[in-house]
Parts: sequence; C-alpha cells; structure tokens
Amino acid sequence: MIDKKKILAVIPARAGSKRLPKKNKKILHDKPLIEWTIKAALKSKYLDEITISTDDRDIQKIGEKNGIKVPFLRPKYLAEDSSKSLDVLLHVVNLKENEGKNFDIIILLQPTSPLRTDEDIDNALELFIAKKAFSVVSVNETEHSPLWCNTIDSSLSMEKFLSEDNLNKRSQELPVYYRLNGAIYIVDKNYLFKEKKIFAEKNIYAFIMKKEHSIDIDDQLDFLIAETIIKKIGV
Repeated sequence: MIDKKKILAVIPARAGSKRLPKKNKKILHDKPLIEWTIKAALKSKYLDEITISTDDRDIQKIGEKNGIKVPFLRPKYLAEDSSKSLDVLLHVVNLKENEGKNFDIIILLQPTSPLRTDEDIDNALELFIAKKAFSVVSVNETEHSPLWCNTIDSSLSMEKFLSEDNLNKRSQELPVYYRLNGAIYIVDKNYLFKEKKIFAEKNIYAFIMKKEHSIDIDDQLDFLIAETIIKKIGV
C-alpha cells in the first residue's frame, strides 16, 4: 500500500513464445526467467498482492513455489499471440473483485524484464503518487539516436539518409531520446476500466531506468546479454 492506496501486481506469463520458445521458464543464470520478476515483486515494500496470469502449469508451480497463489489458468483466448495485455489485466482485476478484493493501482510486471529491481518498482510507484498520475511507464535512454536512423529500400541507396542538420553532428551533440523498456506499467484502476487503456492519453509520466536494468528479453541474444550483466555486475 502507498498513500492509502492498495496495489495489485500482475505478472503475465503465457506458455507460447515464437522467437525464444518457453522463454518465461528458461533458466537465466540460476533460476527460471519469471522467477527474477517474482523475487523483485516480493521484495517491494508497497505491493499488497502479486498474481501471475498464465496458461502454463509449470509457471503456475513456479509461482506457488515462491509463495504466490495461482488459483486459475488463463483462458485460451487470452493466451494467443494476438492477446493484449489490456485484456489480461481486465480479466485478472475482474476475478479479484469477484473475490471481494478491491485495488486502487494496478502494476504490470512483464517477466521478460528480469533485471528490473524492487527499488525500480517502488520508485516508479512513488512517482505515480507524487504526480497523481493516471499512468507511469518505464523507459530508458536509447542506445543510438533515432536521428541517425532511416529506412533503406531495395536499391540500398543512402541518398538523403540523414538530414543536413544531423549529418555532421557528433553523437553527443544530438538530443537524448528515450524508449519504452517494457519493465513497468502502472495504471490507476478506475482509469483502466473507464478508458480501457494502460497507456493513458494524458497525465502519464516516464519512470527513467538504468540501461543495465532495462534488458527486455525477446530473443537468444537478449538472453545472453542479461546473463552477461548478471555474471559481471549483478543487478
């Protein structure tokens, strides 16, 4: 609880994954990928309840081994490649409210962000309260400026690839850009149900995370990068 507001954390972890099969239970360093997020959530000083939404019995067992009750498996229509996080959140919150449990703030913690810490979670929640926000979303500084990026067609021509303004600039002269890192999404419960949106159109703020905490595992290379960070510097 923070500022007298009850908080529900939802960890979505379906069985399917095309680019990295079974990634949510793949062993990262010394434990399944999803367990890194579970451990961080359990250390948070503000979360009132943590729940896992999954269609995978193995993931259900991992949650229960860590003391998190996973009383239901996600229905098939919410476990497809096209299934949306919004629909998963609405489903979980509705189930909780049917149990007589009411929450003010919902936080989505994707298991593909294993290096996100309990401090990241708590600091993001503190920002949410301080800003009286509808949403707070985690970001990190981009590795490369998008001003040095463009599309290339089949001719491979780079004519007008960069604008004249940016062509001769050094990287440190370019403005700083940020990207969504997928680690933390916080939304006001009432806003979530009224607007059916996690990413609010207004009153939404960025929580800036360290690059080393912002690895979002989508493929094997991301997995190897996360392993290297853990072995070299920890989290």
